[in-house]
Amino acid sequence: MLRLARRGVSLVGQRPAPRQLRHAGSCMRMLCTSANPQAGPPRDAVGSSAPKKVLLHSCCAPCSGAMIEEMAQAGHDVTIFFYNPNIHPRAEYEIRKAENKRYAEQLGIPFVDCDYDADEFHRRSRGLEFEPERGRRCSMCFDMRMDVTAAHAKAGGFDCFTTTNATSRWKDMRQVNASGLQAAAKHGFRPYYWVYDWQTEGMTRRKYRINADQRFYKQEYCGCSYSLRDSNAYRKAQGIPPVRIGGEQAGMGSRYYEDPEADAAEESQAVVDSFFTSDASCFGGNRLYEGRRKQEAGAAAPEEDGQLTEKNNW
Repeated sequence: MLRLARRGVSLVGQRPAPRQLRHAGSCMRMLCTSANPQAGPPRDAVGSSAPKKVLLHSCCAPCSGAMIEEMAQAGHDVTIFFYNPNIHPRAEYEIRKAENKRYAEQLGIPFVDCDYDADEFHRRSRGLEFEPERGRRCSMCFDMRMDVTAAHAKAGGFDCFTTTNATSRWKDMRQVNASGLQAAAKHGFRPYYWVYDWQTEGMTRRKYRINADQRFYKQEYCGCSYSLRDSNAYRKAQGIPPVRIGGEQAGMGSRYYEDPEADAAEESQAVVDSFFTSDASCFGGNRLYEGRRKQEAGAAAPEEDGQLTEKNNW
């Protein structure tokens, strides 16, 4: 198993006491605790001439494994940043955070635990409660998390930041990247946002292999209360048992990742497409999902996103 122990990073059992880092998020102030306050040596991103220091926003352990491995093999200095106030209920949030923290400690890399701040997420969700997945509510959620990630990266002297949300078949990579680019633009693209195709077949296969090796907890929905609601509506229409939070028994399939092929099949593109085209969402059928599906490979981004990408180009 890959290990990332390096100068300036304390391993399990040797970590310094957390320090408090206060920085401004969008419309709020956040309080985060860092397991490793020391800045590492300069590193770089894949395809660059020199390694750089990367702040990786992580939504969960299963989405982070292959990304961390890819970055580390290229020589990057990776720090995991866990800021996900959207996850509901709190029990599910704590499970996902614990899995992510366990993986970081196993690899010997820093893990920054940011505030839960669920009240702020729900305040921003007002009026968007019945938006479909990949709609405006999801953009708000990505914006909120990327703004705070970018602010922490700026304060911590990171060269760039990115997010594990870009690895998931359930997410529109262009929508995720748009939020990252907007957040980077607020700081003059220093740090810049790392735009990269994390959804290749090779990366996806590696993700499920690592997940099975680690026997990660298998969450059954994106994370927010609205996603939980929509997932259960879809399951009911399909005759599938509802989502179960925690415990050893999942609502559907295995509770933990154990078989890479079977796990990948549960989240296949066909399964994802079925969810997004199903009338079981209760929001008026397919009409609301038009234009919100994952973009086709090679599809051009909107002009404003392309302009941001160009400015962001390091």
